[in-house]
Amino acid sequence: MLAAQDVRSTNDLRLRAAVWFYAAGTIAAGILDLIWGEFEAAHQPIQALGDHIPGRAVLAYLAAIWLIAGGVAILKTRLARAGALSLMVIYAIFAAFWLPRFYTAVHVLGFRFPIIVGIFSGLGQQLILVAAAAILYASANRNVTPLARWLVGLSSVAFGLAHLTGVQLVAAMVPKWLPFGGDFWARFTGMAFVFAGAAIVAQVLDLLASRLLALMLFLFSVLVLARAPLARPHDHIAWGSNAYNLAAVGAAWIFAETSTARKTKKTSER
Repeated sequence: MLAAQDVRSTNDLRLRAAVWFYAAGTIAAGILDLIWGEFEAAHQPIQALGDHIPGRAVLAYLAAIWLIAGGVAILKTRLARAGALSLMVIYAIFAAFWLPRFYTAVHVLGFRFPIIVGIFSGLGQQLILVAAAAILYASANRNVTPLARWLVGLSSVAFGLAHLTGVQLVAAMVPKWLPFGGDFWARFTGMAFVFAGAAIVAQVLDLLASRLLALMLFLFSVLVLARAPLARPHDHIAWGSNAYNLAAVGAAWIFAETSTARKTKKTSER
């Protein structure tokens, strides 16, 4: 019994750390939207809804405050569920921004597999954050819902396919000092995303897969994304990509730790 309690205590600490990552990335994204006074185009593509949206700047400020408030709330025990619900809604709205591109992007660029994959990848970037918020909202019973599992898993598969169909674009971001060259790492990370997503959906080594997914995203922040604001300090996307990826690290880690808690609970009940 004591050992089981120790495991649960360790899981709680790791989950708390994961929530801090998720909250930090969310709060940072909100602060950046406030500074620029606009939506971050790569991850909050409201421009996909049209070029002339009334009150767009006001909406950006509202979304920024929403992100900051939600990120702070999930760190407070009494406000955690309300904060999680609010983040689930705002990230679902950001996901919805991608939907028109299934028509507009295909209409302009043609119906090509890399285009479709790219849109699904952008959609998945937000859905993995929706899944984490949904998990936190349901954290009272530590239940990782099947929907959250599918959202995390399929989003990871979409990320992998985007890497594999855009090798040259991904390779250009790989630090030159890494061995084997950028093309290798673009393909390697692409396959890693696909295998991790498949494992999560199939519930085969899903705990290991989700933890490695969080680790890989964290390494992207350290090795790739952290350099961008130094090179382009006035670029909202350069900063916003770091904020988004930090939240995504937390999202994958939240999924991993709640999966661990669920399995530990089942084991202790036997």
